Amino acid sequence: MTGGVLVEGATIWRRAHAERMAVIIDGSAYFRALKEAILAARHSVLMIGWDFHTGIALERDGDATSGVPNTLGDFLVHVVRRNPALQIHVLRWDLAFMKMPMRGTTPLILLNWLTSRRIHFRLDSNHPTGGCHHQKIVVIDDRLAFCGGIDTTVGRWDTGDHVDDDPRRDEPDGKRHGPWHDVTTAVDGAAARALGDLARVRWHNATGHRLQPPPPSADPIWPCSLAPQMRDVMVGIARTWPKTAEMPETREIEALYLAAIASARHSIYIESQYFAAPRIASAIGARLAEADGPDIIIINPKRADGWLEEEAMGSARALLLGDISSLDHARRLRFATPVTEGDADIYVHAKVLIIDDTLLRIGSSNINNRSMGIDTECDLAVEVPRGGVERPDLRAAILDVRDTLLAEHLGTSVATIRSAIAACGSLIGAFDALLPVAGRRLALFHPPSINDVEAKLAASGALDPDGAEAMAPNFLRGIRLINRPRPKHLLHRLTRRAETA
Repeated sequence: MTGGVLVEGATIWRRAHAERMAVIIDGSAYFRALKEAILAARHSVLMIGWDFHTGIALERDGDATSGVPNTLGDFLVHVVRRNPALQIHVLRWDLAFMKMPMRGTTPLILLNWLTSRRIHFRLDSNHPTGGCHHQKIVVIDDRLAFCGGIDTTVGRWDTGDHVDDDPRRDEPDGKRHGPWHDVTTAVDGAAARALGDLARVRWHNATGHRLQPPPPSADPIWPCSLAPQMRDVMVGIARTWPKTAEMPETREIEALYLAAIASARHSIYIESQYFAAPRIASAIGARLAEADGPDIIIINPKRADGWLEEEAMGSARALLLGDISSLDHARRLRFATPVTEGDADIYVHAKVLIIDDTLLRIGSSNINNRSMGIDTECDLAVEVPRGGVERPDLRAAILDVRDTLLAEHLGTSVATIRSAIAACGSLIGAFDALLPVAGRRLALFHPPSINDVEAKLAASGALDPDGAEAMAPNFLRGIRLINRPRPKHLLHRLTRRAETA
């Protein structure tokens, strides 16, 4: 392949073959597939994540697997008891509250896990002050791996229907959580082995202990509940890894975003928890400023999850969205948030980028500075080969993912989405034609006004640092960083924000 976006050593770490790849939309499908896969494990289960909660139920929208515990902790104890050869390693961010009070989640329940010496739990504190471990990877026997945005913890389970006040979203923390949209992937073959290598590096850096790869096995693992959308595909693995004693700074994910956005001819589709990275916004603004640039759809939650995150990420989003919207002279940008049938906000935690019918990226990275430079992240990407054998099946699969996501958000069908695109001649035309005013839908987002303090806090990057050395110790230092005149021209202003982020 020549002239592609996925370049080893630049936009990706490694490219590896997968016989099968599936895109898993929402937690219900993921938790079910994860349970199936771990039941098939013979030698090792390696779980690397931002958070885990052993009290969550895995299967909730039907009869749970007979004779098998359904809560995560009891389930893991069950699988090691029935298989004496199985080792389970779980690595979770250490929730460094004093280092970064904006982050945090429910406590991990460990009592059941202490009954087995073959379940190894460690906390990961090997990151810069203010950073966090944010990868979400599960590798089983190096034959199957999950990688994406879904944490195995409370509040992540939901179906694509996003039912209002759904009792199935009741969690062991005593809360009925709100609607939650998320996406992850499953891959097998060499791609799974490569993710195993990456997870073992992370384990070693966090604990000082090296894990050996599991022995080769021909046993099938692929979950029956998963239908792979792609077969015989090369998968690119992109990372963000802040500089540590063991690793140099790695910013492949940022490079991948920028190269992918620049490559778009017709459409850019994005789902992200945040929109707060000036370099990414600058790249999007540059495409909007073109006379014949691509249509751009960005799906975000209405508000960040938590008051402090909203102060930082919401204010940054308001600034950047105001800038790029002012460049959108041809009205090719749609920025929207999903809403349930009963008019409740659906929280978007997915991290998806789809370029035309040529590139798909799904992973753990958000569109904010932290994900570009200070947090550990892992994304997977698939690109249609250029200058070689055509892959109409791969092009169709990429569009299937985009249109399935849009259909979920708009409360309609994939067939309706495609009919509208054909009738309107563009993705934006179809989006506008299908935008409902009631029921499950997408609502166009208009950022609220922010005050001077919020604007200065957002522009300073005090709570969203671009790298370890950029982490401000407090609000006041962040505010002082931007106490200087700003250029007025929008493209120049976006560029300057990107350069100084």
